Amino acid sequence: MGENQTMVTEFLLLGFLLDPRIQMLLFGLLSLFHVFTLLGNGAILGLISLDSRLHTPMYFFLSHLAVVDITYACNMVPQMLVNLLHPAKPISFAGCMMQTFLCLTCGHSECLLLVVMSYDRYVAICHPLRYSIIVTWRVCITLAITSWTCGSLLALVHVVLILRLPFCGPYEINHFFCEILSVLRLACADTWLNQVVIFAACVFFLVGPLCLVLVSYLHILTAILRIQSGEGRRKAFSTCSSHLCVVGLFFGSAIIMYMAPKSRHPEELQKVLFLFYSFFNPTLNPLIYSLRNAEVKGALRRALCKESHFQ
Repeated sequence: MGENQTMVTEFLLLGFLLDPRIQMLLFGLLSLFHVFTLLGNGAILGLISLDSRLHTPMYFFLSHLAVVDITYACNMVPQMLVNLLHPAKPISFAGCMMQTFLCLTCGHSECLLLVVMSYDRYVAICHPLRYSIIVTWRVCITLAITSWTCGSLLALVHVVLILRLPFCGPYEINHFFCEILSVLRLACADTWLNQVVIFAACVFFLVGPLCLVLVSYLHILTAILRIQSGEGRRKAFSTCSSHLCVVGLFFGSAIIMYMAPKSRHPEELQKVLFLFYSFFNPTLNPLIYSLRNAEVKGALRRALCKESHFQ
C-alpha cells in the first residue's frame, strides 16, 4: 500500500469534455439541483424529527434514505462543480479513495434500505394487525445498522482491492469523480479480482434486492386489490407508489450502469447515466415523497402554521 501511494499521489479528473459555455451552463444547473437536494432532504429530516406523527418505522427508514442522499450530494457534487470551472482539476490519491468509499457505501446502503422499506410496507399492508409486533423499534434500529454496516464493509473491500493495484500512468480519470470502474481502467495490472467482486456485489446488492422488492410489492398489490374501502385502497396505493418510483429510478439506472454490456455505453454516455443515478435521484427523492405523500404534506402544513402562529 505504501509503494502504491508513493507511485501516484494524485489523479486528474477530466470531467465533462464540453464547450466552456456549455460547462458554465451546466455549472449553474447542477448548482441549483445541489441546493434543492440539500434543502429537500434536509426538510424531510427536519419534519420527521419535529413532527411526532411521523415518528413511525416508515419515516425512520425514510430519514436514513435522506441521510444517504445528502451524503451522496456532499461527497461528489462540490468536486464536480469545481471541475466544471477548472477542467482537469487534480484530486489527491487519498481523497480519491475516500470519495470512492463514500460513494460505494451510500450506494450499497441505499439498496438495502429500499428493501427494508418495502418489507415495512409489506407488513403494514398485508399484516396490519401484527405490524406493531413484527416491526418493533428494536427491529428497525437493527435493520438500519445492518444496512449501513454491510454497505460500508463491502465498500471497504472494494477500496482495499484497489489499493493493492499499481498505477503507472497516465493518471487521468475520464469521469467527474473517482468512480470505481474509471479508476480501475488506470491500473497497470490484472483487475480480474476487482471485476469479480464488483459483479458479485451487483448480484447481491442490485439484482437480489430488486427481486425482494418486486416480491414484496406483488404481495402488496394482491392485498390492496382485496381492500373493500376505496379510501383505504387509495391511501395504500399513494404510500407505495412513491416508494416504487424511487425503486424504479435507482435500480433501473444502476443496473444499466453496472450490468449492461459496456460496449453499448461509450464513456461520455456512462457519465450521463451516472449523473442521473447519483445526482438526480437524490434531488427527486424528496419531491416524490413529499408530493405523493399526504402525511408529509400534512406535517409541512402543520410546521408552517406553527411558524406563522409563533410570529
